[in-house]
Amino acid sequence: MTSRRLALAALAILSAATIAGCKNAPVIETPAVQPPVEPLPPKKIKIGLALGGGAARGFAHIGVIKALEAQGIYPDIVVGTSAGSVVGALYAAGNTGFQLQKLALEMDEASISDWAVPLFRKNTGVLKGEALQAYVNKSVNNLPMEKLKIPFGAVATDLKDGKPILFQRGNTGMAVRASSAVPGVFQPVTINGHTYVDGGLVAPVPVRFARDMGADFVIAVNISTQADVQATVSSLDVIMQTFSIMGQRINDYELRDADIVITPPLGKMASNDFNGRNQAVLAGEQAAAQVMAQIKQKLEAKRKP
Repeated sequence: MTSRRLALAALAILSAATIAGCKNAPVIETPAVQPPVEPLPPKKIKIGLALGGGAARGFAHIGVIKALEAQGIYPDIVVGTSAGSVVGALYAAGNTGFQLQKLALEMDEASISDWAVPLFRKNTGVLKGEALQAYVNKSVNNLPMEKLKIPFGAVATDLKDGKPILFQRGNTGMAVRASSAVPGVFQPVTINGHTYVDGGLVAPVPVRFARDMGADFVIAVNISTQADVQATVSSLDVIMQTFSIMGQRINDYELRDADIVITPPLGKMASNDFNGRNQAVLAGEQAAAQVMAQIKQKLEAKRKP
């Protein structure tokens, strides 16, 4: 065999070995470059503020609002019953907690008191309620409910069948007046052929109505009196005591559906104690501050994707 033939044979053997080696060698793939995982944004939830009834004790709602705002918590929905509807309407119109406090300090009890003569009226009640209606409308610049800055609802009771009604449109002052028409104190309010009285008869703290309006997280403020501590000196005290007794079981049921319940320590503050407004505001702030960590914790858990 010539040297040329030997060289060719050797080259053929080497090529075959190389091919065989390539067939047996493991194929190693580099890992694919994974795009960075973007964290999911927190869920958007609607916070509802349910403000309960309690006449002059309602000034405590202002303190709660101040405390919430101080921590950057702003409700998306506000629902009120009776005194809660008064504060709720003014808040929904765009007033901050400090502005609400200023309005409270400047409020003259006489400006919302329009005395009637029940003996000569078909619908008895020592107060007509027109002054309260006018005060609220003036304070919200005569805006109807659907034009307020925050979606707002006021709860009243249909006097004929005892069913609750949630006002969300129309005359703001009239809705608040109906929601606040405590039987025997304010005259009932007639709207579109229906007669309405205080919403506290059916929803002392309107938690379920906040849910109905779309709230995912409800902060309830309970300012109702305990039946065993309320003094019964005047006829108004007796009426409000009756409301407290009637509303206790309803309250227990409603408040179960709230995410947070704030109960300002108002003690024996009377329902007509307008002179105690400063103490009521402070009580609201203190009560909200005590549960603020719990509010933030629950909000954070609710917002997790």
